[in-house]
Amino acid sequence: MATDTSPRDRLLAAAIEHLAQDGSQDLSLRSIATAIGTSHRMLSYHFGSRSGLLAAIVAELERQQRTFLAEVMRDREASPGELMWRMWEQLADQRMWPYERLFFEMSGRALQDVDPGARPLREQLVDPWLQTADELAARFGRHPAQARAEARLGMAVTRGLLLDLLATGDRAGVDEAMRCFIAYVERRT
Repeated sequence: MATDTSPRDRLLAAAIEHLAQDGSQDLSLRSIATAIGTSHRMLSYHFGSRSGLLAAIVAELERQQRTFLAEVMRDREASPGELMWRMWEQLADQRMWPYERLFFEMSGRALQDVDPGARPLREQLVDPWLQTADELAARFGRHPAQARAEARLGMAVTRGLLLDLLATGDRAGVDEAMRCFIAYVERRT
C-alpha cells in the first residue's frame, strides 16, 4: 500500500479487504476494528459510526467501479455491447457479491433517510454514474439527453440483475438476461 495515503484511506482499504475476506455477517464497528488492527474509537473518529464506515466502503467501491468503467471505455474499438459485457462480467463476479450485498443494504438505508451515516450515500447512487453518459453520447453519436436516459436504463437493468443474481445465484439466467439487454442496446446504436 502506498505510504502517502491518509490514515482514513488506509483504514477504509483495510475494512474493504476485511469485507472481501470475511463477508458482511458480523460488521459491528468493534469487530471490524479488531479484524483490521485498530480501535473502534479510531473508526468512529474517521467515519462517525458503523453506518458511516459502511457508507464510505460502498462509496469507495462505487468509485472503483466507475474507474473500472473508465478503463474499459478506453478501448475505442469495442462496441457498446462489448463495453457493457466487460462491465457486467466485473460486477457479476462472485468475488463482488459481499460488496454488492452491502451496496443494496446501505442503499436501502440511505433511501429511507433515517440513518444519518448512510444519508450521504444517496448522492453516490445515480449522478456519478450518469456523468459517464456524456462521454458515451459523444463517442457513439447520441444526443446527451438520450444518452442519460439510456444510462439510467442501463443502471436499472444492471442493478436489477445483480439483485436477481444475489437472490437466486442463477448466473446463467442473469447472464442471458444481460445478453438480451445488450442486444437491445446494440440494435439502438
